[in-house]
Amino acid sequence: MRNNFIAGLVVIAPIGLTLWLIWTVVGWVDSFVWPFVPDAYQTEALLNYAMGRDPSDPNWIEVNVRGIGLVIFLIFTMFVGWLGKGLIGRSFLRWGESLVARMPIVRSIYNAVKQIAETVFAQTESSFDRACLIEYPRKGIWAIGFISTTTKGELLEKANAGPMTSVFLPTTPNPTSGFLLLVPTADVVELDMTVEDAAKLVISAGLVYPGEKDGRAPDALDELVGRIAHSTPDDPQN
Repeated sequence: MRNNFIAGLVVIAPIGLTLWLIWTVVGWVDSFVWPFVPDAYQTEALLNYAMGRDPSDPNWIEVNVRGIGLVIFLIFTMFVGWLGKGLIGRSFLRWGESLVARMPIVRSIYNAVKQIAETVFAQTESSFDRACLIEYPRKGIWAIGFISTTTKGELLEKANAGPMTSVFLPTTPNPTSGFLLLVPTADVVELDMTVEDAAKLVISAGLVYPGEKDGRAPDALDELVGRIAHSTPDDPQN
């Protein structure tokens, strides 16, 4: 019974946490968007209006449809993006940024948030598209990194070490932090695995290994469930 319970948790926990996270995020977006929607256009008011009821009607239906606020937010965001790409939108944006630039505290916050948003959401060609191995922190010890770009300019000239590659070395289990290393290109060993597989390996601290070159990855969930199901109370690994 204990083994079956643990195996069930392995299956249910990822599904439950994913659904809970989605439900929470959708509810948070709804709570942010709905206050800007006039009461006459709220879901509850529209539903009762379609059924010919007014607020004084004792049969007034109270309903909260989660997710419509998220749809409104997505449509509004795409509309703003469409306007921002046009000539008028860019001109208005430059005018607004010129006003913000005159506000000492506000401009610092705005520039910081803008830089973060552009880094996270901007679709550019500069991205991590290859995983690699480098010897770090010393010879004989290997670490997984992500190739950023070819080192250029003053960095390459002052290092005077030949062709170099900029490598991002992530930390475990949080790959969003790490180190920027300038490594001689000859010392960078490119991997056949995808960046996604390498990220899984880093996040799991080496517990989840990618598959072979054909792209097949072992089913870690089935392996874990099978090991739990066939273990015994006296098993040291149980």
